[in-house]
Amino acid sequence: MNLISIENISKSYSEKILLKDISLGIGEGDKIGVIGVNGTGKSTFLKIIAGVEETDEGKIIIANKARIEYLPQNPNFDEGATVLEQIFKGSSPEMTLLRKYEFTLEKLNSDPNNEMLQREILSLNHQMDAAKAWQLESEAKTILTKLGISNFDAIIGTLSGGQRKRIALASSLITPSDLLILDEPTNHIDNDTVEWLEQYLNKRKGALLMITHDRYFLDRVANRTIELHNGNLYNYSGNYSDFLEKKLEREELEQATERKRQNLYRKELAWIKRGAKARTTKQKARIDRFEKLEDQKIDTSSEKLEMSSVSSRLGKKVIELQNISKSFADKKLFEDFSYILLRDDRIGIIGPNGKGKSTLMNIMVGNLEADSGNIEIGKTVKIGYFSQEYKGMDEDLRVIDYIKEVAEFLPLSDGTTISASQMLERFLFTPTMQYTPISKLSGGERRRLYLLYVLMGAPNVLLLDEPTNDLDIQTLTVLEDYLDDFNGAVIVVSHDRYFLDRIVDKIFAFEKNGKIAQYIGNYSDYQDTMKLKNEEEKTVQNRTKSEEKKASEDKKKDKPLKFTYKEQKEYDEIDNTIANKEEELEVVNKKINNAGSKFELLQELLAEQSKLEEELEYLMDRWTYLNELAEQISNQR
Repeated sequence: MNLISIENISKSYSEKILLKDISLGIGEGDKIGVIGVNGTGKSTFLKIIAGVEETDEGKIIIANKARIEYLPQNPNFDEGATVLEQIFKGSSPEMTLLRKYEFTLEKLNSDPNNEMLQREILSLNHQMDAAKAWQLESEAKTILTKLGISNFDAIIGTLSGGQRKRIALASSLITPSDLLILDEPTNHIDNDTVEWLEQYLNKRKGALLMITHDRYFLDRVANRTIELHNGNLYNYSGNYSDFLEKKLEREELEQATERKRQNLYRKELAWIKRGAKARTTKQKARIDRFEKLEDQKIDTSSEKLEMSSVSSRLGKKVIELQNISKSFADKKLFEDFSYILLRDDRIGIIGPNGKGKSTLMNIMVGNLEADSGNIEIGKTVKIGYFSQEYKGMDEDLRVIDYIKEVAEFLPLSDGTTISASQMLERFLFTPTMQYTPISKLSGGERRRLYLLYVLMGAPNVLLLDEPTNDLDIQTLTVLEDYLDDFNGAVIVVSHDRYFLDRIVDKIFAFEKNGKIAQYIGNYSDYQDTMKLKNEEEKTVQNRTKSEEKKASEDKKKDKPLKFTYKEQKEYDEIDNTIANKEEELEVVNKKINNAGSKFELLQELLAEQSKLEEELEYLMDRWTYLNELAEQISNQR
């Protein structure tokens, strides 16, 4: 059964056609990954399904009572709200009930003798039980902690953009829904958190529709893949690996079909040129078929982004870091870090968010100063820094003027030159797009433009800070090929495991106490090393525990078993103590039955009841232990 049926929808912006008469059904168990080049309408497609935007044509049919939860790339926030208040701002019945309960409870705390509020809070208690809403707050805190947010009372306006995005993600995950729509959920979260999110989404019931550039994530979560290309939608069963295989088969079939059409078209064209006359029904039908052949042309061309590996000459000395340290207030980021960068280094920097990865990059570029230590940069070094933020981009500038700020012509490795306009075309910016303002570009197109801006400077050392954020998979694939041929050093901060596996051969891992540990190999090699290290530590811990346990048992064997003075006294009195505690509990239970609607008294009695039950359970455990010990002492006589 389909939760949502999309029938012949179309969407355009000015002359740009994003969606052209596309249809799709989303079932209850579908986990769908949406891919396509930046600017093809992926985010618009998600907004239409979420009900945020309307279509130009077509319709969307939603199953009865089906609930949709949507996480946009740029969520809205209440700057004055706390983290938990922001989490519970959803419109679902459960979220509405939670807000009402918190509001009423706050009023009751200010006016505890208000009987009307007491009755209302009791009614809300029953509603919370029925809706199982109590679990939501606990689940919210668990998910926030997993996403690296531990201060639930922090004010949204004081948090970083990455922290806000994770809070919005947590809100989407805990809001009950039949279809969860996520636009780039893996941006701004570290590798360990991405792995946790994979497991969470795989266990989650309900349908999932997501845009992500993380190819490992698509492989491990998606069971369907849809591609948007030139306004068309192509639907594939399976994950990203399946998509690659099936897309190749589709393209080969389309090319074969187009070749047959062209052969037939040439024959029919020759017949038409010989002066075919449409006098007979047979001849007229043949002319009609010829005209249809013209309309049946299959577009087998695919947009292909191309990069030429260009860099300036690099001398022997690159960058030397000597005992670099950096702290902010009382927070130590790293201490006494040293490294001599080599000309052909491919280094991946990983670690939890907020540990100082971007700070290290900014120190190397010169945007920040270290607290201590020295940095020496070779005279021939020309750094290209691709940062997470690109605030210097003037949105009023035309695309081509922005690139010409760096260079109008670029020398290629084969000795020829290429113009800024030609480079833009290689980066999928058509001549028309080149003369549009940057403000008209999508987020992904701006990110691609910014990448070209960095590369047009012909750097020989590349520092890439989260380059995979907002870039489409095709651009990432070509960037990886470009870096293979890049004649210089590359340092990349990334949470994209596929990208790290593909590019780097060294890992710098930010660990505890300001330590940056160095490992040889790519990210998968690093994971294997850490797994082996953890297994060895567990083996040592288990061996130590086993030895301690054996020593303790040997010590006990050497001594005769007997009660201590305290245990003997407790053993003599335990039966009476249990009887007295049971009487206390019975008295409290009677008081609870007689409390009626006295809310404040009822709350106190329930707390006392819970405490007495815990004490009684403890006494019963002690009774069992003491009686078993008495029996062992008796048997050894």
